[in-house]
Amino acid sequence: MPRYALVGVVSVGLLFGAGTFLRALAQDGHHGLGHAENHDWYQELKQPGTGYSCCNGTINGVEGDCRPTRAYVNDDGQWYALLNGRWVPVPPRVVLRQLAPDGSSHICASKSGMIYCFLGGSPKI
Repeated sequence: MPRYALVGVVSVGLLFGAGTFLRALAQDGHHGLGHAENHDWYQELKQPGTGYSCCNGTINGVEGDCRPTRAYVNDDGQWYALLNGRWVPVPPRVVLRQLAPDGSSHICASKSGMIYCFLGGSPKI
């Protein structure tokens, strides 16, 4: 195989790998990852009981508080979600009673880990 073809194959592989890695991080609830793709509907979300926005970030500039995550429901009905790569219990008071447009789980939380809102999707581990 010519050297330039090998460089092209390796480059494509690295780009594919980086994209897969970033998507995996976004599914782990890392702050800011996946926010821009969903910002339009995130900005409509309101915190239960207060009416304050769940989404305090912007597409350009400040990283968004809302992002995709993986989550599951325990046997006792308690939601757990990946927040910055760690499984955490989701306080029932922040669970929104609606489904995200993509059917997946999403979490809105500060960099320090305070959860503002959570949308449960199809439970996944």
